[in-house]
Amino acid sequence: MHKKILLITPPFTQLNTPYPASPYLKGFLKLHGYDVFQADLGIELINKIFSREGFQELFALAKNTDKEFSRNSLRIINNEQYYLQTVDQVMDFLRYRDNTPAQRLCSDTFLPRASRFDQLPDLEWSFGSLGVNDRARFLATLYIEDIGDLIKDAVTPYFGFSRYAEKLGMSAHSFAPIDEALQQPDTLIEAWLIELLKNHVEQHCPDVVGITIPFPGNLYAGLKCGQFVKKTAPRIKIVAGGGFVNTELRELSEPAIFNYVDFITLDEGELPFLNILSFLHGEKNGGGLKRTFIRIEDEVTYYNDDQGKELSPSETGCPDYSDLPLDRYLSLIEIANPMHRLWSDGRWNKLTVAHGCYWHRCSFCDTTLDYIKRFASTPAPVLVDRIEQVMAQTGQTGFHFVDEAAPPAALKELALELLRRKVSISWWTNIRFENAFTEDLCRLLAASGCIAATGGLEAASDRLFKLMNKGVNLRQAAQVCRNFSEAGIMVHAYLMYGFPTQTGQETIDALEIVRQFFKEGLIQSAFWHLFTATVHSDVGNNPGKYHCTIATRPAGRFAKNDLVHEDPAGCDHQSFAQGLNKAVYNFMHGIGTDLAIKEWFDFHVPAISVKKDFVLRAIKEGPAFDGDRLSSRVLWIENQPRSMQYDPAKKGAPGRKGRLVFYTKTESFTLITNTEIGEWLKNGFPRFSAQNTALLSLEELKRDYEKRFSSPFQSFLRSKEWKTLREKGLLLI
Repeated sequence: MHKKILLITPPFTQLNTPYPASPYLKGFLKLHGYDVFQADLGIELINKIFSREGFQELFALAKNTDKEFSRNSLRIINNEQYYLQTVDQVMDFLRYRDNTPAQRLCSDTFLPRASRFDQLPDLEWSFGSLGVNDRARFLATLYIEDIGDLIKDAVTPYFGFSRYAEKLGMSAHSFAPIDEALQQPDTLIEAWLIELLKNHVEQHCPDVVGITIPFPGNLYAGLKCGQFVKKTAPRIKIVAGGGFVNTELRELSEPAIFNYVDFITLDEGELPFLNILSFLHGEKNGGGLKRTFIRIEDEVTYYNDDQGKELSPSETGCPDYSDLPLDRYLSLIEIANPMHRLWSDGRWNKLTVAHGCYWHRCSFCDTTLDYIKRFASTPAPVLVDRIEQVMAQTGQTGFHFVDEAAPPAALKELALELLRRKVSISWWTNIRFENAFTEDLCRLLAASGCIAATGGLEAASDRLFKLMNKGVNLRQAAQVCRNFSEAGIMVHAYLMYGFPTQTGQETIDALEIVRQFFKEGLIQSAFWHLFTATVHSDVGNNPGKYHCTIATRPAGRFAKNDLVHEDPAGCDHQSFAQGLNKAVYNFMHGIGTDLAIKEWFDFHVPAISVKKDFVLRAIKEGPAFDGDRLSSRVLWIENQPRSMQYDPAKKGAPGRKGRLVFYTKTESFTLITNTEIGEWLKNGFPRFSAQNTALLSLEELKRDYEKRFSSPFQSFLRSKEWKTLREKGLLLI
């Protein structure tokens, strides 16, 4: 008899869209005939908290305690009646159920305001006179964050909107503090969490519960769920996996965690989960488990049946978002930046173009782990099949491809397949700033619905790029960002400071390069991360290569990932953090790109050593001559032209001329050429269409041209007609 499965995502990940682990696993297990249910306890808990009933309990708890509160919390508590009056309207607005309160939300007298409102940006500049809905969404987000501050002060310091008890999970070499915290009485937030979980267990009566733990901020809540299930329904078996497990628990030897779960799996969960189910059916023994930890006689044992190949992306099935409360996710605007808002605003269906990273060589990355090193791409027809299935299921046309680095070739085929099938979506993904993202490819991606790309600019230094084995340089990164931005695709840059041997001079120069990227409109958003060595990276495994040393590797039987490194050749990296973050925050709001870099720091910093026009000079370098790209395929992304007779008497021009008239989405234009070339071009356009699965190459077009005409093809590629077509939508891909 098949077992019933309940998959849960514990608090908290994103508030605007489901985390994709359980939909992926559900889609796969359904292919194998299992009854699978799923629950996002994070979004359910947020909706429980942010309701009139939830607020009543929250404020009652705050008022009936002897605890001393901050001035900000007292400010909120004393405005209780206004929070009770507004919370349901705010939540309906953030869920897109009712947009009519927008005007009132923007007024100065409707929402109660605490410290999050104390330093508002210039809302008129940020949103203009017509951006009422976005302005209201921004203010409603501040309202939500104010209450989050109260919860941290009055209920539990563990609270956070994209994490819960994150500090317990971060660098947790010993399990003892987590174990001790789990024995404490439940807070109000945890009591609500358990109530929600209890409802799902009673409704579905599962035999197996799967808990995804993607981040440190999900660990405590995930184990709290396991604790409840173990206590109330010990017959239910519990399987845990996810990103945190995959990076932190690969050397797990702590048996105490198995008081809360029965199985812990590594890497992709489909095969390990399937083998666990076979094990529970009695069809496999322990040796048949795949990448799975279990406890046997108070010892942790790892089993990995490595017989057979891994699943290809085509074999994992389509993610299944059914039974998730898609109408209860919140669209928030945390800062007034159109690129940055994508992480918190909008319901994005999450898919992957490929498993792993096709480059997998960056020295700071977890390149020894499966989710990075094993690369396998999903065929474009399969991927678009899934896109159509997910759209039909969710009613949403937005997609976030959550790749480590989406391959340019795969994105090209995806875009062509979307255009062939006339599937209209909006999508964004993570990429590497490499030369393959030409101006033509970026225009193709935009035509297929790409609205944004994110990528690593890291330390913005060619020397450090080389040391990182990044495989790109600053000049090409600037050109790629230009190609995306000119195609109308927004760009976010991940930035890094503190890489081994990075000097203060290089840090200051990096900020100058970033300033230039913003000033020239090449990126719209960015964020600095402090470098941390990990046990799975080349820096962690070979520190001598990077002129640093690793302090004693962490002892303990639980989590092992982050390493403490010493960098004698570098500088005091932390001293730069505030200035770096302040500068980029302002750049994202269009402020300060003309200021000198030294203005962002309250201590003396070196003068920049890079040229102030470095980026401008890089992006002025034009693309290669089309005649050097004969292997490229020719694609026309607009409507087919109409051929019309040309009357030279009216125009005062002698000779046999013809007209090709084009009607695009935004304009119409006419191409006048001699009759023979006009007829040849008109006959060629069907062969340039995205509907043609065998697009003509430029080499084939050259041969066909030279058969018909006496003039060299190179001269045609330099003609006004060709240049016009290239400008209007003829791409070489």
